[in-house]
Amino acid sequence: MPKSSAFEDTLDIPIPKDPFERIIGQDEAVRIARMVPYQRRHLLLVGPPGTGKSMIAQAISSVLPVPHFEVSILDNPEVPERPIVEIRDEGRIRKDEGDKNEEKKVGTEVHPLDTPSFVAERLGFRCRRCAALSSFTDVICPQCGANKAQNGNLFERYDMPQMQQEERRTRVTATRRLPNGRDEVLIYERGVDGRITLFTPEEMKKVEELRKKYEQKSRRKVIIPLKRTTFVQASGGTETELLGDIRHDPYHGHKDPVRGDLGTPAYKRVVPGALHEAHEGVLFIDELSTLGNIQRYILTAMQERAFAIVGRNPQSSGASVRVDGVPCDFIFVGASNINDIRQIIPSLRSRIRGDGYEVLMNAYMDDTKANEAKLAQFIAQEITKDGKIPHAEYAAAMLVIEEARNIARKVDNAKGLTLRLRNLTGILKMAGDIATMEKKELIEEKDVRQTIRESKSIEEKLRERYGNWWSTEAADHGMKNEKAGPETA
Repeated sequence: MPKSSAFEDTLDIPIPKDPFERIIGQDEAVRIARMVPYQRRHLLLVGPPGTGKSMIAQAISSVLPVPHFEVSILDNPEVPERPIVEIRDEGRIRKDEGDKNEEKKVGTEVHPLDTPSFVAERLGFRCRRCAALSSFTDVICPQCGANKAQNGNLFERYDMPQMQQEERRTRVTATRRLPNGRDEVLIYERGVDGRITLFTPEEMKKVEELRKKYEQKSRRKVIIPLKRTTFVQASGGTETELLGDIRHDPYHGHKDPVRGDLGTPAYKRVVPGALHEAHEGVLFIDELSTLGNIQRYILTAMQERAFAIVGRNPQSSGASVRVDGVPCDFIFVGASNINDIRQIIPSLRSRIRGDGYEVLMNAYMDDTKANEAKLAQFIAQEITKDGKIPHAEYAAAMLVIEEARNIARKVDNAKGLTLRLRNLTGILKMAGDIATMEKKELIEEKDVRQTIRESKSIEEKLRERYGNWWSTEAADHGMKNEKAGPETA
């Protein structure tokens, strides 16, 4: 670790590649956090805001292996309200993609010229009037101008259902006489790419089986993709955000005589929650105590490593849909302020202590040269992370460190350097914005000094201006200014 006097500006300070080494002043918490990802333990971090709780959670997630499984929801034709969960690894995904192309190996590709004339006509390649060949996408024959789409009798054009008409235009059956005098059935099919494939009845049966098998697999909604982040942060503001839900379908159960079902299938309306998205990763919840009774669902998910997705609104069409066994094997990292720890349900704390750790974060650290260097490193990290402000010169960085002493003295009544780092980050960003607007290459000392003066809290500004928060002079002054208007004031 470089000494704080060993740099001219923060650009000279090296930033550790190890995310755990970027966390300053929390040696005990870091020591425990290093064990968490390898032993897959849970963690509860208790301490003041801005002391690095989220940085610890992100560091834990950064050393986890990449996810190995994808989670999908499949349609259940027999009981649509109970979709099926499917878990696939990368090898299974590749195999399923290979099965998709398996049917291309069956049958023989032929040119429209090699098909009987009526086959080429019904598949849309040959004009009945002039016998010219053209693309099946050409509705009008480019040679004679006839409408190729009207080929066929009136029964085909008007009385036959639309789906049967479409199938008849893309698949035509013919026969041919074999040398032994027997007739052989042949099936010509036009694909969406315009290629014509010739099948025997046995080959077509195999293709239909492959298509049926793939159609069942294709009725899938991937809710947790294979390539995803291992860090999921949730506020838990709503049950849906944390636990998932089934979207409402206003057309649920309604059918159209031509189009069939108007509604969206149940499996497509499944919405995962943060519990599920954190599968194989870290679920970080700040201000854990604010979740109230929702905490018990986190406890259930931690115990079962799976959590059902159900409709949360009893008035919604999703209330009848339930997906059981959705995996959520995550590392839980919760954060709480000291004053709010009593609002965490005892059973959840017991589960964390039984399968993890509770850690009390430090609010300040000793005022030493080594810790000054750590704060200088933190300043360099925050500037680099922000990406929109310049680095700070030595005097500016030292002034930020001096402000860390002041905060420790004012807030914690301690002689040391504060670890309420969010306050320092705010000072850095405001000073950097000032330097950027003035087109400076570095943040200067006067920029930090101006920021410290202007970034005081409302309470501090009131005390400085009026002497007392509840001062009658302050209240009277505010009332007079409000009545007089901005110009008079």
